[in-house]
Amino acid sequence: MAHRRTIISLLSAILASGAAAPALAQTISLADLAGKTHVHGLSFDPADSANILVATHHGVMRAAPDGNVTPVSDVQDDFMGFVPHPTDPSIIFGSGHPSTGGNLGFIKSTDAGKTWTKIAPGVDGPVDFHQLAVSLTDANVFYGSYGSIQTSRDGGATWTIAGEAPGRLIDIAISPADPATVYAATETGLMVSRDGAKTWQTLVSDVPVTTVELTADGTIYAFAAGRGVLRASESAPSFNTIGEGPDAAGYILHLAADRKDKQRLVAITGDKVIMVSSDAGVSWKALGKN
Repeated sequence: MAHRRTIISLLSAILASGAAAPALAQTISLADLAGKTHVHGLSFDPADSANILVATHHGVMRAAPDGNVTPVSDVQDDFMGFVPHPTDPSIIFGSGHPSTGGNLGFIKSTDAGKTWTKIAPGVDGPVDFHQLAVSLTDANVFYGSYGSIQTSRDGGATWTIAGEAPGRLIDIAISPADPATVYAATETGLMVSRDGAKTWQTLVSDVPVTTVELTADGTIYAFAAGRGVLRASESAPSFNTIGEGPDAAGYILHLAADRKDKQRLVAITGDKVIMVSSDAGVSWKALGKN
């Protein structure tokens, strides 16, 4: 129970935290990045999956295999919601806060994260989607969390309220088989909705689940405190632990799968170390380490 309380308190601090704007206009190391900002999302770079895109409190960065990090976005806004287009490497979607204050609404980049345009304010916006997901099979379908769960079926141009968010929500993901099926990682377990986020059922209970990710073949990955990396199939959602994760003493804050290679996963730990797995989460290697 002490381990669980520690993870919950750390999560609450990181998810709610801010930081003074650092100078991130030049190449820095991953260690320097961890000391200067907070990471709110990450993905394999759709243009070159050897690199990792990192959404931070001070803009979008690109982390290379050697551990060097360079700025991608022209702005140092706080990117909270962050997800690449499922097939077009030039398009990324996001949300969050501008560096000058307020909320960004739902935003989109068509030049791989360099410049961003506001597409819609969302319901009761401008919104600040801390959790944002796009369907892997229909890039017009989104879910975002801003108090309630909002959804868009037209590429983010218009949004409606889908339903109430589960309590203590941390992460969301959409089924590739059915855009009405949504998964939610929360501080009390892993939930699923099969009616477009209107109602929720429990898949994993009584343990903080800090992240959830699905691959195109319907494999579900999640990280549960004290259990490690969990894996199941949507067709048979009985979860097995496949490993302790990249840091047995901590937790995964964000997890993403390589959309070109389902064996590759990338994660960032609670102490801001970026780790990559090439065997579907069984073993991990720190980015920038030989």
